[in-house]
Amino acid sequence: MNSIHFHLITNHFPIIVPIIALMVMLGGFLIRSAMIKRTALALFIFGAISTFPAMYSGDKAEDLVEKIPGITHDIIEIHEKSAEQFAVWHYGLGLLALLALWSSWKNHKTSQILTILVIVFACVMIYFGNKTATTGGEIRHTEIRIGYEPEPIR
Repeated sequence: MNSIHFHLITNHFPIIVPIIALMVMLGGFLIRSAMIKRTALALFIFGAISTFPAMYSGDKAEDLVEKIPGITHDIIEIHEKSAEQFAVWHYGLGLLALLALWSSWKNHKTSQILTILVIVFACVMIYFGNKTATTGGEIRHTEIRIGYEPEPIR
């Protein structure tokens, strides 16, 4: 397995796990279960941790991907900048979720506020995750790039 393959495997976790965590969190609020909310917070933390291998493997994969015909350095740079922004938001979300988990565990009065902040932060972070996923997909999938015009069928 080379670094491109490893990146393709690891890059899905930081994007998908927070979406699942958000759904679990909303379920926890819906049925008023502290345990389910804590599970969601743990998932947010896991999602943030999963960003490390995705970022590391992306840096390694860049060198190989640039050698593939039809792929420019510019399109990779756009994805890299987006991924860096996403990672900062994701690490921040992970730290906030860790604080909220601790607060919930200790039954601190700020627990509910922190959990709501996690939800808001997660929504913003998921936006950046979508942007990062799209720019990553555009590297090999020219059909999803803005301005793509398919050739007419003859």
